[in-house]
Amino acid sequence: MTIRPAAPMPVELRHYVRAGQHPARSVPCPHCGAAAHKPCRVQSNGRTLPQPHPRRISDWARDTACCPHCQVEPTTPCHDEGRPRTTVHTRRYQEAEATAA
Repeated sequence: MTIRPAAPMPVELRHYVRAGQHPARSVPCPHCGAAAHKPCRVQSNGRTLPQPHPRRISDWARDTACCPHCQVEPTTPCHDEGRPRTTVHTRRYQEAEATAA
């Protein structure tokens, strides 16, 4: 019997396999340190969470969508009249969800 190495999964197929996951899992989590495409976890006991941390979702929305509220491009943080925000505007979350759908 010959053992053959596994072929890499095509990108098109990988998208459908991950379709049940939250799209924010495509970026690393700044809260718990989970790598991209890995679930968030509780740092004290290592239990995995069913949904990503809010900061991870915020970073994903910042990286993928323009903000209709403050008119900034992707990867640029939202601001309130020049003061930077730690999270993104609600409308940017909605824009990122629409982009991911």
